[in-house]
Amino acid sequence: MIWLVIGLSLWLGGHLFKRLLPRQRLAMGKAGRGVVAVSIVAGIVLMVIGYGAADFVNLYELPGWVWYVNNVLMLIALFLMDVGRAGGVVGAKVRHPMLLGVVVWGIAHLLVNGDLASLVLFATMGVWALAEMIVLNRAEGPWTPPAQGPIGKDIKAAVIAIVLFAVIVGIHYWLGYSVLAVLR
Repeated sequence: MIWLVIGLSLWLGGHLFKRLLPRQRLAMGKAGRGVVAVSIVAGIVLMVIGYGAADFVNLYELPGWVWYVNNVLMLIALFLMDVGRAGGVVGAKVRHPMLLGVVVWGIAHLLVNGDLASLVLFATMGVWALAEMIVLNRAEGPWTPPAQGPIGKDIKAAVIAIVLFAVIVGIHYWLGYSVLAVLR
C-alpha cells in the first residue's frame, strides 16, 4: 500500500504544484514542466504497482445491481473526459468536464470495489479532482463559457466514449477483472 500512497502523492504534487507554489514553479522555467511530467508518470506507475500489490482488505460490499450503475457512470465519465475538447453543447455548459469525469470515474469504481486499496485510490482521485476544480476556479475567477458548438461534436464524443469503454472492458477482462457482473 505504501507504493500506492507514494504514487498518489506524486500525482497530487505534480498536478497541484503550479497552483499551490506558483513562484517556485515559475522559477523552474521549462525544466519545471519536465519535473512535473516525470512526477505524474512516476505517480501513475507507482499507483498501478501499489494497487496491484496491496493486500485485499474488504470494507464493504454493495448489491450486484450496482455493477450496471458503474458501467453507465463509466460511459458518462469517458464522455466527460473528451467533451470539453470536442467543442459541442455539453462542453459549453460544464466548466471542468475532464475533472468532473474523474469524480464520476472514482464514484463508479467505489460502487464495485469495496476494499481498502480501492477506497484509497479512487476516493483520493475523486477528492483531488474536486480540489483541483476549487483551486482552478479561485485562480481563474468567474467563468465565461466557450461558444456552444454543434450537437454533432457531442455525439462524436459519445461514440468515442463507447469505443473506449469497449476497449477498457476488454483490458479489464484480460487483467482478470469482470466489469459486467450479473445480479447476485
